[in-house]
Amino acid sequence: MSDVENRCRLVLILPEGDDLSARAAMLEGALKGGDVASVILPQYGLDDSAFQKHAEVLVKIVQDAGAAALVAGDTRVAGRAKADGIHVTGGLDALAEAVEKFTPKLIVGGGNATDRHKALEIGEIQPDYIFFGKIGGDIKPEAHPKNVALAEWWASMVEIPCIVLGGTDPQSALAVAESGAEFVALDKAVFAEPAQAPHIVAAVNALLDEKAPRFGE
Repeated sequence: MSDVENRCRLVLILPEGDDLSARAAMLEGALKGGDVASVILPQYGLDDSAFQKHAEVLVKIVQDAGAAALVAGDTRVAGRAKADGIHVTGGLDALAEAVEKFTPKLIVGGGNATDRHKALEIGEIQPDYIFFGKIGGDIKPEAHPKNVALAEWWASMVEIPCIVLGGTDPQSALAVAESGAEFVALDKAVFAEPAQAPHIVAAVNALLDEKAPRFGE
């Protein structure tokens, strides 16, 4: 594998679904495609009991592939499923509480940073990462220009890593990488056609290997 540590890396967001075996197969396939830093597993509409069942299976698949499993939803589920971290979708208070309670045992990060002021408020909490974008917000081929601009500003002055949501086109990963962001999150770009997921992950990694800027250069 190429030296991925010094360039923008891929984060996957698993789409919603009730069929655990289908989701597991889709995730396993995608992770065979190449380097993935972490996978965010949102709760979506699942009740806590169903989410627990899903998380226990999916977290192991992620970890077996060498990636970090980040659970977005019930923090108790994250603990019981032995996830690597918690992705907080709530506001500042929820993020601050999670950082206080779970750091450094678990990775804790989150978003809702819609402008520079909110981003700096999140930065003061000292999460492990900040997320620009909203889960489910990948509705256009390209990454949202506002998120890319925020990432460029953030990466130039703050040491806390950022994850930026890409668009529905896998090529959108490059624009995110060019902002200086450490991670690009893809959902529909990878999983819209599950059978293609491994090939898309491989293609995105090849694109980033070839064209993404290197950190510290």
